[in-house]
Amino acid sequence: MMNIAVAQSGGPTCAINASLVGVFRESLKEPSIDAIFGSINGIEGIIDNHLVDLKSMLLSDDDIELLRQTPSTVLGSCRYKLPDWRENEEIYKKIVATLRQRNIGAFFYIGGNDSMDTVNKLSEYFATIDLDVKIIGIPKTIDNDLCITDHTPGFGSAGKYVATTLHEITRDSTVYSMPSVTIVEIMGRNAGWLTASTVVLHAMGESSPHLIYVPEADFSLENFLRDVRQEMSKHKAVIVAVSEGIEVPEGVQSGVVDNFGHKYLSGIGKYLEDIVRREIGCKVRSVELNVMQRCSSHLASKTDIDEAESIGSAGVRCALSGQTGKIMIFRRVSDMPYTLVIETADAYEIANNVKHLPKEYINSAGNNIHDFAIPYFMPLIQGELQPIMSHGIPRHFAIHESVLK
Repeated sequence: MMNIAVAQSGGPTCAINASLVGVFRESLKEPSIDAIFGSINGIEGIIDNHLVDLKSMLLSDDDIELLRQTPSTVLGSCRYKLPDWRENEEIYKKIVATLRQRNIGAFFYIGGNDSMDTVNKLSEYFATIDLDVKIIGIPKTIDNDLCITDHTPGFGSAGKYVATTLHEITRDSTVYSMPSVTIVEIMGRNAGWLTASTVVLHAMGESSPHLIYVPEADFSLENFLRDVRQEMSKHKAVIVAVSEGIEVPEGVQSGVVDNFGHKYLSGIGKYLEDIVRREIGCKVRSVELNVMQRCSSHLASKTDIDEAESIGSAGVRCALSGQTGKIMIFRRVSDMPYTLVIETADAYEIANNVKHLPKEYINSAGNNIHDFAIPYFMPLIQGELQPIMSHGIPRHFAIHESVLK
């Protein structure tokens, strides 16, 4: 018999708890697995030996389904960068001590690019000390920027929310006779997948968003103002979707960075709003969607949630087959009918790499996305869940705060 541990890390999504459910449910089926531990605040929980018994908290099918539909990371998260073990082995020794004390034979890390860096480092270190603990990465990120995998859990729900929000903003912006510009700032530090996904509105006959700017395309204020003026000559209300990570002058963003060296980005929408007001002089507003993109589970994609659970389950099967240092990935077989399979990739192939939006998706002017990209995005936003309601609002599963301390 062995125990397992699972942790969540990085930015929350609507689907990360569904992957936790996948790990939990699949582990319940396996007679060789005894305790199922949840690590509080990602890898920090393993370092500090701060684990909780998930079997004592998920007591019924209703609990499990509620958790599956709950956004964010129920176990808490972290942005902890593991050092190279050759430079600081003490942290690794603490991790090993926890795993041995708890008789943990497999560790599942649900997270994004930085979390996959942790998976890679742990699997490499365990190999050097001949420690038989399987390390499996289960992907998640609304940014959809993990390489090799077709897409990441969390992206579909975020895309569904963003597209729906722009659809509603389009309706709102057209009610007045005066011309207007609405700039919607969307998450995406290095990759414009989420911003680009708003192109699905074109499949519904919408002309908006009229302009789409992503980090993969060159950006200049001169061209931006020209683009806005051109669109204003054709549309009373111009809707602009812009990634937070497009290139802007120094000082627009805070410049503060996290432990992985990533800048905290926000402010491009307000910056462009001020530019349009000063240079064009029309009615203009900016909308920063911010964390709503990753926590609006009331509009989650059923496809996304189902896939997130499936890839968590597959991670357990991967570990039980004897594999380690692997990251679970999706490989798309076809768009119509939408079909995919779950496979594995080596952690070192994914860690610290970024999957950018394909250049061919971006038009030659660098200000929109071609409609032929729509079949990539469209299947990922399909299907709706029936939220579990209480007092007129969705219920969420939560672990008691005293347990998290």
